[in-house]
Amino acid sequence: MNNTKILYVEDEASLAMIVKESLETRGFQVHLITDGGKAVQAFERLQPDICVLDIMLPNTNGYEIGKAIRQLDKQVPILFLTAKVQTKDVLTGFESGGNDYIKKPFSMEELIVRIQNLCALSGNARESAKTSIEFGQSIFYPKKQELHLGGEPLKLSHRETRLLEILSKNCNETSFRKQILLDLWGDDSFFNSRNLDVYINKLRKYLRSEPSVEIITLKGVGYLFKVDD
Repeated sequence: MNNTKILYVEDEASLAMIVKESLETRGFQVHLITDGGKAVQAFERLQPDICVLDIMLPNTNGYEIGKAIRQLDKQVPILFLTAKVQTKDVLTGFESGGNDYIKKPFSMEELIVRIQNLCALSGNARESAKTSIEFGQSIFYPKKQELHLGGEPLKLSHRETRLLEILSKNCNETSFRKQILLDLWGDDSFFNSRNLDVYINKLRKYLRSEPSVEIITLKGVGYLFKVDD
């Protein structure tokens, strides 16, 4: 029996029922919300394992709902459904707390795989976030999404947190680029590969004040999170 609880926000009635029924036949518990204005309240009440949010909604949008949910829960996976395919739209989704997106029209098989992958990653992240990770003079708190550098807390985004967690848990070992892409985005497309470069550079900037830590690029392979004793 699949106990995964899904908060599904979609105003397009015919699509919503098809998706809901298809997921339920596979054992998912689907709570459909057709009024975006009630989505955050429903999230607080239901405490779902994952949120699947349509972006185009009357009176609000999935981005705003995602931001509000992310304020309440730093770990719950958020999957956006969108007909928008421009890079700026996708980036807006990630900046709004999203973990992944799927373009309409989509197959149920793809949707289910993405839901399962995000839930698996979230389960691992919630378990690993119980403790802090120390390197050099810094302390990293995955659950709080904070990096403390010299005692000063730096707030990280969800994706920055997940990336730093992957790298720091493989301290002085290779973190393979393809696996990072699959963990963070679900695929290793060229677009996501460029996004990874951006996030790596962000972490490097954050860690400039930490002389004992270096993120080394292993060309064609991945990264080495090098920490000197």
